[in-house]
Amino acid sequence: MRVAIDAVGGDFGPRGAVEGAMEASKRLDYDLILVGEPRNIGRFLKARRFSSPRISIVPATEKVDMSEHAKDSLRKRDSSIAVAARLVKEGKADALVSAGNTGAVMASALFTWSPLPGISRPAIATLLPTMKNPVVLIDSGANVDCKPINLVQFAIMGHCYAKYVLGRFRPRIGLLSIGEEKTKGNELTQATHKLLENTNLHFRGNAEGRDIISDKFDVIVCDGFVGNIILKFAEGVASMILRSLKGEISRNIISRLAAIGVKPAFKKFKKRVDYSEYGGAPLLGLNGTCIICHGISDPKAIMNAIRVAGEIVNHDLNSHIIHELEMYNGKEESHE
Repeated sequence: MRVAIDAVGGDFGPRGAVEGAMEASKRLDYDLILVGEPRNIGRFLKARRFSSPRISIVPATEKVDMSEHAKDSLRKRDSSIAVAARLVKEGKADALVSAGNTGAVMASALFTWSPLPGISRPAIATLLPTMKNPVVLIDSGANVDCKPINLVQFAIMGHCYAKYVLGRFRPRIGLLSIGEEKTKGNELTQATHKLLENTNLHFRGNAEGRDIISDKFDVIVCDGFVGNIILKFAEGVASMILRSLKGEISRNIISRLAAIGVKPAFKKFKKRVDYSEYGGAPLLGLNGTCIICHGISDPKAIMNAIRVAGEIVNHDLNSHIIHELEMYNGKEESHE
């Protein structure tokens, strides 16, 4: 397994990528390629007195800023994102991991690799915590405006991710809407509902907002506009709860003493809502494996993103997606 890591993007710059790769090299049997400015990467490795034959450096002379427009980023052919994407296309790496500019990562992966056969648009699949197992939210930001067929393809990709990578035997698919009834929602959700009813997926109908964290579904399907709002809202709520709990615990000596008894439960809760535990979100539907990480990803998040990338490649997720799409398209043709 060879994973190319963007060692320039992200709020922490090379540090998060380098330290994440260092930790991954200790835990995973992967070859890791750090893409970026060799002197900066080397400085971090030297400062930590770290050396491993499993970590190599590929130079990239350009940087994509976090606020840079995706179209403008494509002009930087020697950016760390572009170089890492080419390594995958050329077969020198099996996957790409980046905490850089999300739009730039998506644009570079799309134009370098091309979509899988039958996929109109790629989608970001993000794991959100629930009372039990994490739920796959797809799309969580790649596509603002969608057609019903796009959401059906998102459902198929989410089904494959949940089944073959997460190990859900028969993933329960839900379509995000404003009510459980099939007649609820806007034109997009109503038309998508009809299409999903005629697939081989385990479609459980509409999912309301409260169902996202209820463990009623394994996959929640929506367009990227709604999905990204949900994702950012969930991040904000989790952060607010953690800050509030810490504030209450430190308020007085009685609260601090009481907190000792609930510390194990508090640690479990924190782990459940910690984004770094999930690593990153795969960009599904492209002829390659790409993991998009949060801009604030720390070394732990990068390490887990590398792990997720390897799991997707090892489970040959793209082949499963292509097969499921062929089955769906064949069924549609037989109905014509």
